[in-house]
Amino acid sequence: MTTKLDTAWMQTHALAAGFDACGIVRAEKFPELARTEEWLAKGYAGEMKYLSDPRRTDPQSAMPQIRSVIVCALNYNTAFPKSVDTRDAVNAAEARGWISRYAWGSDYHDVLREKLEQLCAALRGACDESFEARIYADTGPIQERVFAKYAGVGWLGKNTLLLNQKLGSLFFLGVILTTLELEPTLANAEAAPPDLCGSCRKCLDACPTNAFPEPYVLNASRCIAYLTIELRGSIPEDFREAMGNHVFGCDICQDVCPWNRRAPQTASPEFQPRSFPPVKIDDTESQTALPRAPKLNDDAGNTEGAIDSLLHPRLEWLASMDESEYQRVFRGSPVKRAKWRGMVRNACIALGNSRPAPGTLSDRRIRELLERLSASTDPVIAESAHWALSRIQ
Repeated sequence: MTTKLDTAWMQTHALAAGFDACGIVRAEKFPELARTEEWLAKGYAGEMKYLSDPRRTDPQSAMPQIRSVIVCALNYNTAFPKSVDTRDAVNAAEARGWISRYAWGSDYHDVLREKLEQLCAALRGACDESFEARIYADTGPIQERVFAKYAGVGWLGKNTLLLNQKLGSLFFLGVILTTLELEPTLANAEAAPPDLCGSCRKCLDACPTNAFPEPYVLNASRCIAYLTIELRGSIPEDFREAMGNHVFGCDICQDVCPWNRRAPQTASPEFQPRSFPPVKIDDTESQTALPRAPKLNDDAGNTEGAIDSLLHPRLEWLASMDESEYQRVFRGSPVKRAKWRGMVRNACIALGNSRPAPGTLSDRRIRELLERLSASTDPVIAESAHWALSRIQ
């Protein structure tokens, strides 16, 4: 291996590939990895069976002869308002949902992978010896945030996410596992970035479902992100009201974090909110025959400038999608992980929490839509719609 392949070289080429931070760490079994079994035994993973993969606790089993892990961070924070800043004002006029910020644009897995491949190609071009390398863009049995901590990228916050003093926490992590013996960013584990959360509890106290049994521990089975994305059946009733208008993921614990107040913003088009022209409706169509995607209008019937977007999407639009439209709208989007059934289920729960003003056009449309969905042959959708109807009635 040539001597120029040190941490400085790696960081320079990571920045050239479009990343915002980079670090190198030896592939060791760090203390946080050893706590995985206890966390799983408490049932905190919910139905996410893939988290029980034994390779997640030992990097040597994730890749034979692995020596080093290159960790890269990619900022996805945009200039748009946070979920906690706008949810009440937006819902006052029309029932709208919240999709987690990271899922507004292109699928981050693809964006990360492309940049990691570029960095890996640069590494191969500069290296004098043959080596093996494996890329994971949040797709493999690796706890990226743990390796990121010991690679000097940040510290693990009380909400269990990685925090960086300059970037905050609104960034993706991708890794390159390699058999190369690279110079680590930090001299030893003790040199990892200090915990700068201090006495702050904003993330813990803001969680509406009380998903943090204690600081630095997440009970994922109570997390809104898990409930709206990973859970395949009905959402437990105890959590439905607390979900508010969330239909995919949750940003609350990050949006209240002081370290994200001045976090840099990206202008990268991949992470800007997708928008769509609304489906046109025949004006002669009956109100009771609710269309799949009604036009965006107010109670006066105004439709000028109508548009659908993944930033504060209309709940009626999401709940009335059929599977083909769902596939079209969310092609190349991380939202597709929720599946069509999950999205309609989530939109129903959010509609039940929206409480439209009685007698308004929006109220009538929502009731008609939920009545139709309560007769669905899918038991999860039907039950969710029935619950929502009981709430607004």
